Amino acid sequence: MKRISSIDAVRGLVMLVMALDHVRDLVHFSGVSHDPTDLTTTTPFIFGTRWITHLCAPTFVFLSGVSAYLAYSNSKDQKSSKQFLVTRGVWLIMLEFTLINFAIWFDIHFRITMMQVIAAIGTSFILLMFFVNRPSRQNFAIAIMITLVCNLVAGFDFPSFPALNFVYHWLFSPKVFQVTSNYMLFVGYPVLPWFGIMLAGYASGVLFLKSKEERMRIFIRISAILISLFIVVRATNLWGDPSKWSIQKDGVFTFLSFMNISKYPPSLMYIFITIGIAFLLLFISEKYEGKWKEVITVYGSVPMFYYLLHFYIIHIIGQLVFIFQGFAWSDFQFAPFRFGRPEGSSGVGLMYVYLIWLCIVALLYPLCKGYATYKKAHPENAWLKYL
Repeated sequence: MKRISSIDAVRGLVMLVMALDHVRDLVHFSGVSHDPTDLTTTTPFIFGTRWITHLCAPTFVFLSGVSAYLAYSNSKDQKSSKQFLVTRGVWLIMLEFTLINFAIWFDIHFRITMMQVIAAIGTSFILLMFFVNRPSRQNFAIAIMITLVCNLVAGFDFPSFPALNFVYHWLFSPKVFQVTSNYMLFVGYPVLPWFGIMLAGYASGVLFLKSKEERMRIFIRISAILISLFIVVRATNLWGDPSKWSIQKDGVFTFLSFMNISKYPPSLMYIFITIGIAFLLLFISEKYEGKWKEVITVYGSVPMFYYLLHFYIIHIIGQLVFIFQGFAWSDFQFAPFRFGRPEGSSGVGLMYVYLIWLCIVALLYPLCKGYATYKKAHPENAWLKYL
């Protein structure tokens, strides 16, 4: 089956945006000191830089479900395809706890382990094995139920029952666990909310088997429905997100308050607007062709390769920026949540964040293109499916 270019294009686009968020985290002067969505301290440009990256994780997870459906439905050996979901899931979890966590923290002592989006995707692939043979409508209904339940139960805690507390937060709600005096476990992406998004993507995979013209009509309708639902339900301020919006000092900040939705865990409003925009991007990618699409498709065709490389490159460049600013190696702090940032005032302004980001994605292009070409030329190398 021929690859559907719109999937790789949209995935590539959100991966580029994802790199912007990570550059901001690791290099911006307020990356570790201020919440970019805190309306009392942020600016519209910093808020917008953070908000646009909300699209990344849900779109990536949703399209992972779509890709899993297309691969499974096209497979001649569905038993092997099920096994591949499990082995790929285990592989992603292992990558998260080793190479990816080190890329994030640069802490050789591994004093913190973060379960974030790659571990959530890996676990979701394993769970998906039990749903691959169900009808798409049934899977979609289950995905909706999972999302609604997760939104209802998020925010509880069971401090008197440590084992139950961990299981609950691993499944439903983020939390930092101080396991020992020198080790933390951070559940950043609880499994079930993100599995619900992946299962919805898997259930939607059948839409991608339709003709291009029919796909475009469906994508724009779904986008309009989800974005409209977000606006209407969010306006009521009654349900769908724990962060209520309110009138602010001016119209711009009131709009920011309206758009200030919860990602940890993903709220219903967060899912409506991000997946709604994802379907709009899919429609645009189906409708319009051009060099821009060819370029971003390169990134989207090798997502794991890009993901691993971009974190290391961003972190290394960030360290070089701090050294250029005059910090000595002894100033660098590798404690949990410090990202190896120096003690004191470090980092650059937002304009330089964007400049560094553009340089990094430009550097990654020939690397991703070269790897994509090699991967396509060597289908006999089974290990390439894992990277």
